[in-house]
Amino acid sequence: MAGKTRPRTASRVAAVQALFQAEQAQTGAETVIDEFVRHRLGKLPGDGGFEEGRSPDAHVPLFARIVRTATEQQDRIDAMLADALTPDWPLARLDPVLRGLLRAAAAELWMSDGPPVRVVINEYLDVAHGFFHGDEARLANGVLDRVAHLLRPGEFPSAVAG
Repeated sequence: MAGKTRPRTASRVAAVQALFQAEQAQTGAETVIDEFVRHRLGKLPGDGGFEEGRSPDAHVPLFARIVRTATEQQDRIDAMLADALTPDWPLARLDPVLRGLLRAAAAELWMSDGPPVRVVINEYLDVAHGFFHGDEARLANGVLDRVAHLLRPGEFPSAVAG
């Protein structure tokens, strides 16, 4: 097997997929987490990787924490995302995968003990490039930057008063 696996990135990809699936099926966090752990995460004989909808190297605790946080805080996260979007592009108008990505990233930003803001944003931009080939990554970058400023203002240099 060539190349280095990235379990935390795999966890984020799986969290986006799980949040998409939970929204589409209207299921709760624990149901979708259980399904992913049993059928889509980890190594199962004869099963493939990302191209077959699996995340074999995912770090399950991170995956579960992102999904739980995104669903438990969804109303508050969605309000922040809606405020960060332009009025002509409300959250409901976004592609559901992009909505799942923004929710997962915002959930990770919500975690005060999580990785630095720039790491979270860069990771989710990588994930966005895996799902989309248009302007979605640029939109995600702008929205996540605004949400990060709200959730973790201490990680940004203060504006110098003139």
